[in-house]
Amino acid sequence: MNRSTGRDDAPVSALLVSTLLVSTGALAAELAQDPPPVLLDVRWRLGGPPGMDSYRQGHLPGAVFADLDRDLSGPPGPAGRHPLPGQAGFQAAMRAAGVSRDRPVVVYDDGDAMSAARGWWTLRYFGHPDVRVLDGGYRAWARAGLPVTTAEPAPAPGDFTADPGQMPVLDAAGAQAAARTGLLLDARAGERYRGETEPVDPVAGHIPGAVSAPTAGNVNPDGTFKDPAKLAARFAGLGVVQGAASGAPVGTYCGSGVTAAHEVLALALAGISAALYVGSWSNWVADPARPVAAGPGPSG
Repeated sequence: MNRSTGRDDAPVSALLVSTLLVSTGALAAELAQDPPPVLLDVRWRLGGPPGMDSYRQGHLPGAVFADLDRDLSGPPGPAGRHPLPGQAGFQAAMRAAGVSRDRPVVVYDDGDAMSAARGWWTLRYFGHPDVRVLDGGYRAWARAGLPVTTAEPAPAPGDFTADPGQMPVLDAAGAQAAARTGLLLDARAGERYRGETEPVDPVAGHIPGAVSAPTAGNVNPDGTFKDPAKLAARFAGLGVVQGAASGAPVGTYCGSGVTAAHEVLALALAGISAALYVGSWSNWVADPARPVAAGPGPSG
């Protein structure tokens, strides 16, 4: 059933979107219910400032801060800058935030879902069945004149049990295979893909055979997601729909597996399943024997 219309005969695309995204108005209505969904504030930016600073300056009422580096990732190392968190640690963090399996979760960030999508993906990977992203995030909520607070809640502990493996993932070999036999999307900005600049990792360029698909192309100027038809058209232009239809694997990667989760979410909105290379470029270049390509196309 469509959450916002209550109709079973809503268009398939609307039904799909309602399981992945929630609008500010719909969320405000849900927060008035008992119990309301669990809210996780996942604000984070590469290079800072810390998301906790933004959270303390104002957040949605009842929202608990989830630290992307600490709660949604494992320690950085050869596996990447944001590898998967350990099962026990993730479960403990989510229970402390009040997450339970039978209670919906809504995650949000500043507005473009680049970090909120990592929260969505990680919860889905560990088996939570009902996770949505607030479309437009905190900025959309504030623009709508909806209430914000600086009060930090003390949620009752949840009972969420982490069950890993519920979303498809790729390792380096799988990413290389996807680039050769399917479609591997590079979600980073075009200049990083082309090897013109690399502000974080020690090597510039891209995985040979990968196609440039910056996540900025998934959203509108206000940070909300483009509608499913526009996303489907975008990915069709990149060859993704044809690859999915033929049964060829579709994978995504970025610098460290954060914005690539946004690509997975955008693909899901378009009705396409994709695997996340969690270690992404930071893992790929940790092995100097792995090939690196540069330039505007998927050479290699």
